[in-house]
Amino acid sequence: MRDYIDVTGKNEDEAISKALAQLGLDRDDVSVEVLERAKSGFLGLGACPAKVRVYYGPEEEKPAPDPVPEPVQKEAPRPAAPEKREPRRERAAWEKKERPEKKERPETQEPAAPPRREEPAFQPAPLGEETDDEKAAAIKSFLSGLLEHMGVCAGIKVYQPEKGRYKVILEGQGLGSLIGRRGETLDAIQQLTSYAVNRGGGPRVRIHLDAENYRAKREQSLQHLARKVAGKVVRYRRSVTLEPMNAYERHVIHTALQDFEGVTTYSTGTDPNRRVVVAFDRGERR
Repeated sequence: MRDYIDVTGKNEDEAISKALAQLGLDRDDVSVEVLERAKSGFLGLGACPAKVRVYYGPEEEKPAPDPVPEPVQKEAPRPAAPEKREPRRERAAWEKKERPEKKERPETQEPAAPPRREEPAFQPAPLGEETDDEKAAAIKSFLSGLLEHMGVCAGIKVYQPEKGRYKVILEGQGLGSLIGRRGETLDAIQQLTSYAVNRGGGPRVRIHLDAENYRAKREQSLQHLARKVAGKVVRYRRSVTLEPMNAYERHVIHTALQDFEGVTTYSTGTDPNRRVVVAFDRGERR
């Protein structure tokens, strides 16, 4: 511990100066501790001098402070893992439950469409037995030579469903070339046969030529077409003009609709573009 002296004076500076004078030391060689500060009092009453303690001599070496252990750094706590969000599907399902359910409207049953009538399968009308009179022989003779020149092999059968009318049936494979477009070739062969058979004199006969039942099937198809068109004419009250037809096919249309209520038929134009018109009948002619 260092040596010291206590000195008083009117103030701290005077006390320090007295101490330095007594010790014979400079101000830098000492250290000063103020014990009491000077008090002037009131009108000289209660005055108190300053008192200082001046330390001198070599300073004692202070023992080295014990090494302060470094604070152990604690690992910062890891942030807690974020909570897993609910899968969208589950959340969607939850939201779906929260939403008020929509009331389903009662299904209105549409009226069932009327059953479609199927056209009966084609069945050729029975023609009875073949005929072998003079006219039938002439028909077979002419057609045999004509088909030979055309390079077509076909069987020829002749029937007489009524007096003065002969129905000729050609049977065989691949007779489409004898029919032609819309039966035009068949019509031409029929006209040639009629001319050849009737040019020899005698009573005139009508010849109806068919191949592979084309005309019978065509007649059935025309009847179905006529009824279908007539239904549309009555429904929409508008006339319908059919495609060009020959005289026989126009006759089939007129016959099929002669008793159909609400329509009337007539032909317009000139051959080969003559057509049948199916018109709405307002009852003015009835």
